[in-house]
Amino acid sequence: MVLLLNKWLLGLFLLNANVHPYHVSATEMEYDVKSKRVEISTKIFTDDFENVLAKLYKQKIDLSNPKLKVQMTVWVNKYITTHLALKTNDKILPIKLYDWEIDHEAVYVYTTAEAPAFNSKSITVENNVLYDLFDDQVNIVHFIYKGNRKSNKLVHPETKVSLSFKEAISCHATFTGYRLSHFTSVND
Repeated sequence: MVLLLNKWLLGLFLLNANVHPYHVSATEMEYDVKSKRVEISTKIFTDDFENVLAKLYKQKIDLSNPKLKVQMTVWVNKYITTHLALKTNDKILPIKLYDWEIDHEAVYVYTTAEAPAFNSKSITVENNVLYDLFDDQVNIVHFIYKGNRKSNKLVHPETKVSLSFKEAISCHATFTGYRLSHFTSVND
């Protein structure tokens, strides 16, 4: 009887080994001044991502099978471009899938958004990744502009965050034609 109970407990432990207690994704966006685009990386737990894709698209999803990479890319693209959005000056910047990869327990989805008229004072990020699956989902959003980073946490049902970066004001004073001898002291 004790052996049977131990096997049952071990089975229960192994069954729950892949379950994680937190439902979190992390998205990092960085504006590249030279290319005038935003480069985006979204990290999602693999099991959660597979589950949401299967639920929404009624397909068997296996992101770790290299033979299915082409078909899985279709679903990854469809999902990420409908659950992540970026605006500047109230204009939506279309997000395009660049690639994706699995790294241990997470999927990294790489996307870009062309932003030729990017305004650092008017940025809105919309992120509802995995909200279709979890009521306790938390999405962390990091945005980097000219080396400055701002981070925000979106807790279900929150989907939007607005950001603003101040432009650095450079103060350069050029004095020409004056020498110290041109100034007189108050005592003179």
